[in-house]
Order: sequence, then structure tokens, then C-alpha cells
Amino acid sequence: MRVYVPLTLTGLAEAYKTGELGSGPFVAYAVTPGLREWYVSDDIEELEYAALGRAALASLRLLAAEPEAPRRRVVIAVDVADRAVSADPERGLEPEALGEVRVAGPTPLGKAASVHVDATDAEADVAAAAEALPAADGGDDDAQFTVDGAEDHELLWFATQEIANLVGRRD
Repeated sequence: MRVYVPLTLTGLAEAYKTGELGSGPFVAYAVTPGLREWYVSDDIEELEYAALGRAALASLRLLAAEPEAPRRRVVIAVDVADRAVSADPERGLEPEALGEVRVAGPTPLGKAASVHVDATDAEADVAAAAEALPAADGGDDDAQFTVDGAEDHELLWFATQEIANLVGRRD
């Protein structure tokens, strides 16, 4: 199953250093029954793009909690065994949990299919969105507009061989 793991550049650097994503159960996003119902599509590429978008929003939440991290959203697409993934059926249709799954244990970074990262020109909008997130969650329409501004930036696709360059390593 393809899952999308939200990270920050700091988290990506740590994954690169350790060679794995997460040390135990961790949150990712995937095409779940709830996401299918919400998105109303049978096109798997559209559904995977929606799961990637959910992971990008989760990455923004990580940035809001990690003010020292570079203001760029990061999502890793990784293939894991179906049995390693579970979704909470009680939360499947809750808006904040759409597409959310738990990956059972550590996942080798070598299983990653690709990395998706904001371009540097998105940093100002992503920083503003991370700062506005708490107010947007509280129902502030202006703050939500700012958060939506980050979503206007498409994440760039990178091959896994480019992770070293993304995290500033020259191995």
C-alpha cells in the first residue's frame, strides 16, 4: 500500500541519518474508504493526490509545532505491506482524519518511492500558514485563507536519491 508520511526538513534529515521513518507506530495518509467517500472519485491517481494533500496539511501542522524547522512542507511516499497499515473506523469520516492511517512500525527509508517538498519560493506563504493554523482551526476565516495560500503551492517531486541534497548532506 502506498502511504504518504508528513515530515519537516528536520524530520527528513533525521530519517536520512537513521535510515528509517518512525521508530514505532506513526501517522501517514493513504487512500482509505473515508477518503474515497469524501473525494467521490474512482480515479486512483486523483485519490492518491488527495492523500498527498492531506499529508501536506499534516506537515504544515508539524511545522507549526516546530518553529525552528525550515518553512517547507515535506511528504514522503512509501510503499508498505497492507498488514502494517490500519485506519480507525470510528474516525474514518471525520474531516480532520480523512485518509489518516497508522503504520505499525519502523519503515526503512529505502522503501520510499519519492519525496515531495515545497520550493523555496513557497517558504513565506508556508510560514504564514503555519502561524495562522491555530486561528484557522478556531474558525477564523482570514486565517483559513492564509492556510489555504500554502496549498496554492504544489509540492515538487524528488527522487529518493536526492534526499541527501535536500537535507544538505554531501555523503
